[in-house]
Amino acid sequence: MRVEGVFRAATATVEVPAGTVIFREGDKGNEMYGIIEGTVQLETPTGALVDVGADEVFGEMAIVDHEERTATAMAKTDCVLAVIDSRQFLWLVHETPTFALQVMRTMARRLRHPWESTSTQ
Repeated sequence: MRVEGVFRAATATVEVPAGTVIFREGDKGNEMYGIIEGTVQLETPTGALVDVGADEVFGEMAIVDHEERTATAMAKTDCVLAVIDSRQFLWLVHETPTFALQVMRTMARRLRHPWESTSTQ
């Protein structure tokens, strides 16, 4: 999912050096992330590797269902990430109606085709 520019005005951001594990499968998740810069690699339980890049999201399942992480996320390159908690997620859904639809499309695509890279970088 690409949501052009949605995360550029984020108030909560974090810089993550390449090679840093952002979260691991099984971790409790209270936020999702939007990629402002860089590429994040997701490793699924089957061992598939999926790259996601700028203007895409990851960690969205945990913010929706408040369950454990279903993949491990690692910064493939140096990254700048927008940190989106439940409150901000609800605001984005309310203020940008297509945001919720895009998150659902991302979840559906990753569930149907977990081995496909979505990054355009």
